[in-house]
Amino acid sequence: MSQLSRRSYDGASHEKRLSKYRVTDDDLFDYVLRVAILSYVTSPKVIGTQSNGTETKEKEHHSKISGAISNSIISIGDIFKEIRDGSKSVKFPEKLLKVLEQKLQNIAMGKEAAYSDQLTRRTMAVFYNQFMGDPFRRQMKENRSIEELILMFASQATSVLRKEPTLVDDAWKVEVNNQIAQFVRMLRDCLKGLSHVSPELNSRLDMYHAKLSESSNESGYDSAPTARDSISTAPGISASINDMPFVMVIAKLFKIPENAIQGEVDRLRKICTEKAALVDLKTCLKNINAGAPFPGRREDFENDAAWHQWRTLETSHLSQLIVAMMAMNPELAKSMPADSSSAYGASPRPGSVYSSTPQGAVNRHASTTSVGSRRSIFVGAAGGDGVPETVSEDIDGDEEIRVGHNFTFIPPNPRRFYKRLVEYCLAADLDTMFGPEVDDADEVPLTILSAPHVALINECAVRWRIGQPYRSTCFLESIKQFYERGDVPMDCIPEALQAVSKVVHDLEVDRWPIQDAELLANVYGGLYNIFLSSLYHAMEAIPNLKVSDIQTFLNVLDHVRESGLINRFEADISVRLSDLEDRIKALSTEYYQEKIQQLQAAPGVNRALPLLLMTDDLEKIAKQLDKRFSEPLLGRIDIVSLVVEATIPLYIADLQSSSKKLLESSTHGPTPDVPIQDIFALYRRTKTLVSMFGAFCPKGQINFDLSQFFMAYVLQWLLETDNKTNQWVQAAIAADKFEAENAEGHSSSIVDLFDSLRSPITFLQELEWSDEYQNARFFTSLSKTISKAVEQYCRSVEELFMNEMFPRPTDYLQPQKSSAWLERAKQLATTGEKKVEPFNFRPESCVKLNNVEAARKLLDNMYDQMQVDKIADVLAASPPVPEKAESPRFLFTVKIVMAEGLIAPDSSPSALLDTFVTLSDEAGNRLVKTRTIYETLSPRWEETFDISVEKPLWLMCSIRDRALMGQHDVVGRGFICLNPAQYGDFLTHDVWLDLQSANQGHQGRILLRVSMEGEKDDVQFYFGRAFRSLKRSEGDMMRIFVDKMSPFIRQSLSLSVLKSLIKTATVLGYNKALANVTGLYRSALGSNANEVQVPLPSAEKPRVRPEELTDVEIEGAIVPLFDYFDSNLHILNTYLSETAKDMVMLKVWKEILLVVEGLLVPPLSKLSSDMKPLTDKEVDIVFKWLKFLRDYFHAEGEGVSLETLQNQKYRDVVSIRLYYDWHT
Repeated sequence: MSQLSRRSYDGASHEKRLSKYRVTDDDLFDYVLRVAILSYVTSPKVIGTQSNGTETKEKEHHSKISGAISNSIISIGDIFKEIRDGSKSVKFPEKLLKVLEQKLQNIAMGKEAAYSDQLTRRTMAVFYNQFMGDPFRRQMKENRSIEELILMFASQATSVLRKEPTLVDDAWKVEVNNQIAQFVRMLRDCLKGLSHVSPELNSRLDMYHAKLSESSNESGYDSAPTARDSISTAPGISASINDMPFVMVIAKLFKIPENAIQGEVDRLRKICTEKAALVDLKTCLKNINAGAPFPGRREDFENDAAWHQWRTLETSHLSQLIVAMMAMNPELAKSMPADSSSAYGASPRPGSVYSSTPQGAVNRHASTTSVGSRRSIFVGAAGGDGVPETVSEDIDGDEEIRVGHNFTFIPPNPRRFYKRLVEYCLAADLDTMFGPEVDDADEVPLTILSAPHVALINECAVRWRIGQPYRSTCFLESIKQFYERGDVPMDCIPEALQAVSKVVHDLEVDRWPIQDAELLANVYGGLYNIFLSSLYHAMEAIPNLKVSDIQTFLNVLDHVRESGLINRFEADISVRLSDLEDRIKALSTEYYQEKIQQLQAAPGVNRALPLLLMTDDLEKIAKQLDKRFSEPLLGRIDIVSLVVEATIPLYIADLQSSSKKLLESSTHGPTPDVPIQDIFALYRRTKTLVSMFGAFCPKGQINFDLSQFFMAYVLQWLLETDNKTNQWVQAAIAADKFEAENAEGHSSSIVDLFDSLRSPITFLQELEWSDEYQNARFFTSLSKTISKAVEQYCRSVEELFMNEMFPRPTDYLQPQKSSAWLERAKQLATTGEKKVEPFNFRPESCVKLNNVEAARKLLDNMYDQMQVDKIADVLAASPPVPEKAESPRFLFTVKIVMAEGLIAPDSSPSALLDTFVTLSDEAGNRLVKTRTIYETLSPRWEETFDISVEKPLWLMCSIRDRALMGQHDVVGRGFICLNPAQYGDFLTHDVWLDLQSANQGHQGRILLRVSMEGEKDDVQFYFGRAFRSLKRSEGDMMRIFVDKMSPFIRQSLSLSVLKSLIKTATVLGYNKALANVTGLYRSALGSNANEVQVPLPSAEKPRVRPEELTDVEIEGAIVPLFDYFDSNLHILNTYLSETAKDMVMLKVWKEILLVVEGLLVPPLSKLSSDMKPLTDKEVDIVFKWLKFLRDYFHAEGEGVSLETLQNQKYRDVVSIRLYYDWHT
């Protein structure tokens, strides 16, 4: 149901609504009126009977009861038995319950004159109470069996009437039959106003009513002693049109006054008889057997199967109508010839007027007489031709029945008359709907037709032998025509199509008559054109088209397309669909052009912004349309693909045309008009659109290389990123206080720097560059920038570290602690000998070393994040690309190892040097500078540097003596050429450079260890360089820690201290007391079982040593060193990371071993040494010092492990004792 708005009615006149058929209104009126009269004549009538109540009547009454009981009362079970035995269940429409409820309520309230008898009202009221109960209604809704409904009423009627005192003896049984007959008639009347009623259901009710009425008539019994109505088929036909429902409908339909139509009825009553109707039916049967055009013949069907099916069902239906008429009026059988009468009378009573029993079952194509029905009117039959043999033979042998179109009730062209009647009823009902008596809020059926008109059309269809295929198709065609004129809303079309679908479901179209199938195909074709045109115009809403805008059109179009009936118009439809596709593309193009012009007209200098906004809009539209129209319309029209196909190439063209301006605007000055971020946003969205185009338009092509177009912007961004590294490093260091922020001991600068470096990596990865090779080249360039940043950070941190380690007096004053070890060191210093000032470490220096260590870990993580190995594989697998004509570069690794034979500038034999090395190029630019090694003429730097060259490069190697104030003195100079040809073997070469001085000539020599590798533009090469820079810085800074401690270690373990210890028998009170306490504590520990023992040869005897000093005295000599370690190693232990702390401790221990070794034996050298061997006492003291220091570093297991301390170098030093013990 739907509401029809008055606005859909254009006020056209009634005549304009009708098709221009050759059927006049007078002819239509005449034949419709005939059917209406026949309907009245063949229906049961209500007549009145009277009883005087006298003794004579009472005797007759008892006599009639007895006869009725003995001969004529029909058992309900017997009536239903045939249905249960031979036919399938037929369900009544669900709407019947609602109509029946209102009918029963009206009867119980006395509003129905035909059911005004008190007994009838009482019985109906009792049944109404049961009917309104939930269990009863639930049961009826589930099975919807008409027989069960009648049995329920019979049960209630029996319960009420058998207790009725006015019905003496068994008279109540006759009354039960009478009321059941009334109830069946009431059911039949209720069904007349409903659509989709099965003809099988109607036929059964007619048969039940006929049997019950016949029983009542044969009994001759009046059901009540008082005057009351009863149902009977006895003669009593009224001549008034007021008793003829269909006649009154026709009068209103054709707008004919009652007196005029009364005259027409009186005129036609003579010819509109039941016998004439019977003759029409028999003529139809004879025409079928004779192959006459009407109602159908073989030529009307595509194949024999369709013809035989139709013939079987049609003849069966006609035969059942004949049997039903004779059952309703037995006089018809009497009026027939004797043989005919016997023929009809001999046939068994059918279970339905539409089917015969028990020989055959009802065909599944059961039908209804409603114009809106979705079922076929044809049913199965008993015999092979659908007619009982006796009936068929009788019709063929009846000479009074002529073959041809000789009918009383069937018009000359039934289809055209039926079509005209449907249009007439539709027009009349539309006039009524839009009249003042119907409110806008009232709901009306989408079939437009009112219930009386539906019943009239159904009645005419049955009498005119209009098949269900034509009924549904004719109604659809009429609705289509009214829709084209704007007289009915769109919703009426699907309703009519649904009726056609039901018929097609019950009877395939290839079984339809050819004429009906062709008509349906033409109607479908017309509908397809109409709604395809509507769809065409609805596309004006693109790209904001909604499903609801076209859903109704699509439903009709899909229904028609899926039927397969319009395949004959495939060529025309294909052209129309192509036009629709072109229209969608054209509208999409118009939208794009209007939108881009609007965006470009907006104020602003950012040329990328309109394109960015356009990409947003296009992506939004595509996603929106894809969500709304996930499947192609009509199996072909993919809206989102068409929109994408039209708009994205336009966008790409605009993007390409803006290429030059975008590049200029994005690279112009420090603050370009187009930020580079917008360019890359444009890249991402363009990439999305191109991917979208490929997904929605797999056969489409766009001549556009996305990677090539945006590559210049990426290269520009990489260059800008490279230029920012210096700022990143400086900003990170400037903001750093070099205070440990976590357990790892590093500060904020290294984290900030790597966060800055990680950002461009993430940015490049998020670009998801489509060209793998180009992407690998981008990351290679970025790795070079990362390497550059790491190297710069190392240099900056080392510079700060060096300033802390070697402060100038004006910049930094070493805080002096008035501690015991410092005073003791001053006392032990020999008068006139240069004193070593012990150096105290600062926590900030430790944090800087930790930063370098943390950088190595962060660089490892960055290596994995960038997937460096995968990038290298991509580059290796790619074909070689012609490189630019650039000179190859080579990377030299120069390690400054050591120097020997240095001479102080003042020529003092005892003078020592604080030396560092520089390497300068031909232009005098300093490329390399080492740390300073203090107070030695044989310094060891062990520092490595990378130098990149394109051609042979001469370097000047200078050794300088560091001065606290003023210029550093040059000790000596040498020259080396870094020639790629000379080092082309890529091996490491040891190069000794002789040093020369301008004033003094030969000044010793220096060892350089040189190797070369080709500098490659390779991601692994750049990461390797960064790792080497970090490792070199870490090593250099650790050496500085040891170098700052080394002078004091050498002074504390020097030969002068050793000599002083032997010569001095006692020490000053305070210091001796302190040494005694320490010595007693350590001597209490006893000898260490883990101490390495060097066995003497068997022939060798131990030397007799003089009386030794006590351990307390020996240890007291180096107490300042232990105090120094206590102070500074605590700082290192607190602020260095675990890894750095372990490495520094090992290097300090190695330095101690070297100092001890230097006391025992002279250093290896080509030069002769004047060092004298130590005495036995001195050797003992030195090895006790070594033992004390070993125990100090081991710290009873809490420090360095013995396995680490007693390494190979330790064992080598201990083995020197062996050589002192041998006699030479």
